[in-house]
Amino acid sequence: MKYNFLSRTRVIFLCISIFATILIGKIFLIQVVHSSSYSEKADRQYSTPSSNIFERGTIYFSRKDGQLVSAALQTTGFKVAINPTKILVKESVYQELSKIITLDYNDFITKASKENDPYEEIANHLTKEEADAISSLKIPGLSIYKEKWRFYPGNYLASQTLGFVAYKGDELEGRYGLERQYNSTLSMNKDNPYVNFFAEVFSNISDTILNSKDEEGDIVTTIEPGVQSFLEKTLQDVKDKYQADSMGGIIMNPEDGSIYALGSKPDFDLNNFSKVKNNATFSNPLVENVLEFGSVVKPLVMAAAIDKGVVTANTTYDDKGSVLVEDHTIYNFDKKGRGPGTTMQEVLSQSLNTGMVFVEKKLGKQSMRDYFISYGIKDKTGVDLPNETSNLVSNFLISPREIEDANAAFGQGIALTPIGMIRALASLSNGGNLVVPHIVQKIKYNNGTEKEMIYEKKPVKISKTTAEEITRMLVNVMDKGVEGGKPQLEHYSVAVKTGTAQVANNETGGYYEDRHTHSFFGYFPAYNPKFIIFLYAVNPKGVPYAVQTWANPFLSITKFLINYYEIPPDR
Repeated sequence: MKYNFLSRTRVIFLCISIFATILIGKIFLIQVVHSSSYSEKADRQYSTPSSNIFERGTIYFSRKDGQLVSAALQTTGFKVAINPTKILVKESVYQELSKIITLDYNDFITKASKENDPYEEIANHLTKEEADAISSLKIPGLSIYKEKWRFYPGNYLASQTLGFVAYKGDELEGRYGLERQYNSTLSMNKDNPYVNFFAEVFSNISDTILNSKDEEGDIVTTIEPGVQSFLEKTLQDVKDKYQADSMGGIIMNPEDGSIYALGSKPDFDLNNFSKVKNNATFSNPLVENVLEFGSVVKPLVMAAAIDKGVVTANTTYDDKGSVLVEDHTIYNFDKKGRGPGTTMQEVLSQSLNTGMVFVEKKLGKQSMRDYFISYGIKDKTGVDLPNETSNLVSNFLISPREIEDANAAFGQGIALTPIGMIRALASLSNGGNLVVPHIVQKIKYNNGTEKEMIYEKKPVKISKTTAEEITRMLVNVMDKGVEGGKPQLEHYSVAVKTGTAQVANNETGGYYEDRHTHSFFGYFPAYNPKFIIFLYAVNPKGVPYAVQTWANPFLSITKFLINYYEIPPDR
């Protein structure tokens, strides 16, 4: 009997312990995690219809020291509504309200004149001071409600990456960018946040025991706000100077694919997106558009040929300034030949198209295609943004024509997304690995748990030795090739390549004679890179070559990153 008594006592004690643990956990969730929802119970000066409650998780930027900065958050204020059936003297009410807030006269009179309509909103996003002042007027037929809305402290900052929240039918949800990609995670309990305390504590106890997963929460990005701001300012300066149709840039960690900054122009103010006239501005061209980037592709082909063992940096050919492929003549950018003894290093340093045709023939059709496929050009990158499009490379991969391979060797005839381009180029810098470019590093769930995002890495065909050799060649491009070596940094090794490509004419076929895409990429410190940068501009005016458009802006970004992150010299 004594044994049975002790056994029952232990069972009861165990049950009480489990119940107490659940109770404490639930109280923690309510008082700490969901405290904002319950704190609003205390504010009943302005009643809020539950159907208008808006709840959503926060999107954070991450500073270099790990501090989180709100990029998209929920903010609280007030709105004013009228019951037109109780507004007796419309002009008088308008005059009184206009002393406190800005109202459009015609809009107010129209709403106040709806005789059979008991509810019309006339002003939103008011401060408490404004709400208190309006309330003190004690105007019959006028009501003030508390409301919440999405707010973006950076306004334009990373606008196409963040996206925004807007109505789709009768529901508010994420539209574009991370707001759309992680909509289910960011969406909070919008049915009724004012849950009874004990209902919250004792509800779904079985779910708490058996399933601790809570998919709602906040997301933490890899975007560093200082870096993002500097990139966007640089892009805008270049756009203003050369009046480019569009442009963009990405700054990424080539070792793991973490994106510190990405942006494009034109962009928009997230807090005033309704003023945008062209909805295409909301889309992110870095993942949704493809372009022919030209000579930035050359290092990929050169690395493949070096890895295959068919050329070295010192291999020579006779550069006549042009080469005939099938019935097409391919020229160097200046239509000049450098003569016999032109090395592969000069092919990269001077960006010689004829030299790349020489390399492509040495490499062979099938090998070249195999290496390109290993660089990931057939596949989407898997970046955590919506609507990523596929690269246009099918003609190159399946066509039996020699001209397709020759054009691809210097970056024409194949069109890649900027995010796909930087991923392929990153494999040259990190020893031959294909990373997944990504923006979200962590999800902070409402139940107090966190999920670290894991992204795979897989090898490409080139070896680590080949990656080091092509890096050495690209450092030589920076030190001696770009504007005669003027931009080089004395104490830092920087690997770079420029690209100038004709813009395809999608209406008539072929290419525009007077429109080009200028691109530029680089990584540093070259042999242990912390950053890879990719920049492009479509149809910049009054400047023929990418080196003129991008050399100085690239150098400016590089110096900023070196100083900002206190990168030690490597030479």
